[in-house]
This record gives sequence, C-alpha cells and structure tokens, in this order.
Amino acid sequence: MHLMSEMTWRTPASTAAAPGTPPAALAGAAMSEGDRAPPGAVLLEIAWEVCNQVGGIYQVIRSKAPTMVQRWRDRYCLIGPYVEAKAGVEFEERPATGWLRRVVDDLAARGLKVHHGRWLIPGRPTVLLLEHGLPRDRINELKYRIWEHHGIESPGEDALIDGVITFGEAVRMLLGAAWEQWAGRGARGEDDEEGEGGGEGSRERAPAERRVLAHFHEWMAALAIPMIRHEGLPVATVFTTHATTLGRAIAWNDERFYEHLPHLDAAAEAARYNVKTQHGIERAAAHGADVFTTVSFITAEECEHLLGRRPELVLPNGINVERYSVGHEFQTLHAEYKQAIHRFVMGHFFPSYSFDLDRTLYFFTSGRFEPRNKGFDLCIEAMARLNAELRAEDLGVTVVFFVVSQRATRSILPQVLQRRGVLAELREVCEKVTAEVGEQMFRRAAAGERVRLDDLVPEYWALRLRRTMQAMRTWELPPVVTHQLVDEAGDQVLNHIRSVWLVNRPDDPVKIVYHPEFISPVNPLWGIEYEQFVRGCHLGIFPSAYEPWGYTPLECVAMGVPAITSDLAGFGRYVHEVLPDHDQWGLKVLRRRGRSFDAAAADLTQMLVEFCRLRRRDRISLRNDVERHAWEFDWSRLARAYDWAHDLAMAREGAASKK
Repeated sequence: MHLMSEMTWRTPASTAAAPGTPPAALAGAAMSEGDRAPPGAVLLEIAWEVCNQVGGIYQVIRSKAPTMVQRWRDRYCLIGPYVEAKAGVEFEERPATGWLRRVVDDLAARGLKVHHGRWLIPGRPTVLLLEHGLPRDRINELKYRIWEHHGIESPGEDALIDGVITFGEAVRMLLGAAWEQWAGRGARGEDDEEGEGGGEGSRERAPAERRVLAHFHEWMAALAIPMIRHEGLPVATVFTTHATTLGRAIAWNDERFYEHLPHLDAAAEAARYNVKTQHGIERAAAHGADVFTTVSFITAEECEHLLGRRPELVLPNGINVERYSVGHEFQTLHAEYKQAIHRFVMGHFFPSYSFDLDRTLYFFTSGRFEPRNKGFDLCIEAMARLNAELRAEDLGVTVVFFVVSQRATRSILPQVLQRRGVLAELREVCEKVTAEVGEQMFRRAAAGERVRLDDLVPEYWALRLRRTMQAMRTWELPPVVTHQLVDEAGDQVLNHIRSVWLVNRPDDPVKIVYHPEFISPVNPLWGIEYEQFVRGCHLGIFPSAYEPWGYTPLECVAMGVPAITSDLAGFGRYVHEVLPDHDQWGLKVLRRRGRSFDAAAADLTQMLVEFCRLRRRDRISLRNDVERHAWEFDWSRLARAYDWAHDLAMAREGAASKK
C-alpha cells in the first residue's frame, strides 16, 4: 500500500485543510455532555500500571481517565496493585462508602487489604489498590491451580510472574465481591450508599438488573479473566492487549517479523524466547474475554497469528490534548524552551568550536532502549546520510540530533559537567559586567558625556571575563555521549554512531548528542521537563520497526511539533488510514513494511533534507498546522471505541447468562 505521494513538508499557501473525519469504526464523534454510560452498569478498569508507572500503559490509563469519569461518573473505578512508594506520590486514600465500602470490608474479612481513594490526576477517578502479596505456599497452590484449570506453566520463582499470579487472584476475589455487592444478592433492595454485603457463593441477580463490566489491560492484569470464566462469575469482560509479549520478543531479533508472522509456531516461539507463562496468560485472557481488543490494526495481525483470536475492535490510544494545550502561546513557548536547548548546545559544543544558533535545527528521537524496534538504528543511518547531503548542498544549516533513552550509567561525563560549569560561570560574569557597565553608561549618557565601553569595564571583571573565556576553550571534539555508560563497549547506539563516523567534527553539519538518561528538571545538564525539551525542538523522528501504538509522535503533535512515524507503528498506520492529508500538515508516515533498511533510510533522509530547506516562516506555519490538528487525537473522540467495546461485552455476557 502506497503511503506517500510526495516528500514535501510545505503546507499550502492558504490555511491548512480541514482535519479529516475518523471513520466510525475507529473514532466516532466527540462525546456530548448527555452521552452517559448504560444505566445499572459499573465499570472496573484493571491495569498493572494504575498509580504505578512502568511503561506506556500508564499514559493510556492516566490520560483517558477524565473522559471515562465524564461518561461513567461515580460508576467508574480503576484497580491496580498497591506499590507503597508510588502510591504515596499520586494516590490519596479515603474511606470507601456505599457498595464499595461493603466490597472493601468483605475482602478485608477474607484477608485481602484494599486501599480505596482517588488518583491525583485530572478527573480524580476512584481507585482500589490491592495488597496482593502471598506467602510462598499459597503462591505454589495458585500455580498448580492455573496449570490444572488453564494449562499455564509458571517457573519456580520469578518475582514478576509471582506478582502477576497473586494480583490475578486478588482481582478474582474483588470481582466476586463487586458482583455480589453491586449486582447480586448483597445488593437486593438497597441503593448505592446503604446495606450490608452477602456471601460470595450467590450468583442470583438483584431485581434492578445491575451489571458489572471489567476491562483488563495487558497480560499482567488479565489472569483473572480465565479464573472468573472457570468460576462462572457473570461479569462482562473486555481484554485489551497493547502488544503481545511474544511478538515483542520475536520482533527484537527478527528484522522481517511481519513477513514471517503468518508462518510462526506460537508455542514453539514462546518456549524459544522463554515467555511461555506470559504467552499462556495472554492467550487464555484473549480467548476468555467477552470482547478482545487491541490498540492498532498492525497489532491485531500479531494477535490473530500468535494468540489465535483476531480482536473484534481496535481501540486507538488517544491523548488528553487539553493537558498540553496552551492556546496561542505554544509558539512563544517553543522559542523559550529552544533557548534552554541553546544553552545546552553552547556548553556542549562551543568550547571546541561554534556555529550559528539562529541557523541550527534541533531533531530528536526518544523511547525505551530497543534500538531496532524504536528505529534508533534507522535514525542514525539517516543522520549520516543527511550529513553528506547538507555538505553537498551547503545550506548553511546545522542539525543537532538528540537520542534520548534510558541506560545504565555511572555518571555524567566529567568533561561535560566541567563545560557546563564553565559556561554557567561565563554567563554570571557577563551578567555582572552588563549590570555594572549599563548603570555607568546610563549616567554618563544622561550627563552628555562621551561614552567608551572599554573604559567602563572594571579591570577585575575584564580579567575575570578573559580567564573564564580561556577556561572554556579545548582542542577536544565534543563527545557524542553525555554519560559514562556501564557497558560502553556493548552499547548498540553508541557503536552505531561511531560506525557511521558521526563524531561531531567542526565541518559536520549534523551533530549527535546521545543522552542515555531521560530529561528532567533534576538533571544538571538541563533543568527542564521532557515536555519542555520537546517543545523547544523542531522535529521528532520515530521510524519504529515494531511499535504497537507509539505515544512519542502523538505527544509531539499535541505540542505543535512536526514529527515522523512509520507504517510499522500503530499510530502511523492509524494516521495514514484516518487522516489522508497528514503529509500536508506536518506528520509524516515513513514506509517501512516490506521494504529494505536501505530504502527506508533513503526516504527518511529525503524527508529530513526537505525539512532543512524550509525557511523559518515555513516552520512556524507548519507548527501552527500541527497544533491545529492535535484535537483529532483527543480522548473525547477516540474513547468512543471503548464505549462500543463495553456495550458489546455487556450484550454478549447478557445473552450468555440467559441461555
């Protein structure tokens, strides 16, 4: 399928084309104020990353919460594991009331401690966090049970898998208590705020025909699905896999993963990559759920071949655009945070040599350290080619490309810290000189005296300025990496940078900064948030080879920063199919599927060259167009797919219960 008819980044001379309308099967219309959840139903959304940031699912759950609360109000509750250190930061514990109080009391009586409260994020959703740890003999009993009932093997001792198993058991208990107190005998004749709970054994519905819907995310939270199916609990279930464990493992090692996918033996591959337990839980959850969903069409293919069930619905990941929206100030903030990047670049490069910052472009890529899956390797190859192209064209443009990820490091490089320190000293000296000279110059000018600037600078400050300037100078090339890596010899990104000879020579138009630590205000090299860094950049580059969705380009769009994704990323495929004019307003989709690394690198290089040719006013126009289209990806539009999944699950469970 051809995805790109032209390479140009330029937008039409007139205003941007109207945003494309997502097809009903994917996004639907924005939710109206009167669009509420089905009466009598309560939604419990279960994820390992509720109040527990580990990966991208945290962002999905967190950003979607305000939209879910808007639809479900007090009948929406998130469920996750209790991790004390993280809960202390973003969870406010409160006493439970009504039916949830009965649930908490019932579980406490059976030895499961549940923390009830609010997640301190927009929407303030209700949260239940479970203390799911169990002694070794109970864990072994659970392992035997899931083997006996579901054929899922588990290793003797593995901290993550043990935690997943005990969390699954805790969720099973909670769902049983929730059904009993909301929809079963314990809720008969009682409203949401009053009454005492009944026993777990009853499966008789309350006269009000109340329903319990449980939505599970990823295999870490989904073991309760086969458990409650075996138990016969009448709870409607939705399972969303954001990426199959097996698919991620294979894609890491197989450059032609999607070509080989239809021919893979899933069980054999799971054994080969030592993910039999994860794969077994994922497969059991996919087959046990009333509705099976995933986040993109490309991951749906993966699920069909590896899990043996094709998802019924695709639930695209949205973003809370309002969180990033700053109105007309986004251009001002770009200029402000670009200055922060300028300061980093001056400290890193200017001791060795200088270049014109007004003609410098900042490109970046970021994400989990999966160099091939995330496309870091393709980015580096394209930068080497861009370096040659810019030399040949002599555009007078410098590109600084940042690779931001997380690696084991010993410390920031001493010379990097020293350069930053000397730059800070130089700035302080210049400010002192400016303040003193400015006052004297003002007085003499007001008095009508002749003003000679050299005469106004005190000898002390003139000497200190010369010494500081001298201390900045070095004959060494600027380092391509900012930190001392624990495994420098084995680091794939650093080795690739060196192999293409991007070593930050003075005559290289493309400079490289490999920053193996996520950017944050506590980092002495930056002092700004990651989002502020993104706003200060000109272009985000994310040409993933394996990416079930991909939030990084979506975050760029939300902040008005042009970006490149790929057709092997769920987000990239969604953009191509839903917004056919994406090329015109600053979001490129690189063709990678079925194409060689070399061909993809050539196309990416051409995109970058075209971007470097843009004039400043063209880039400003492009940022305006990107920011204008950000609302296409807001949860107010994309959460509608979740509503359909929930309605379908309740319809299927209801039909099954009447048989």
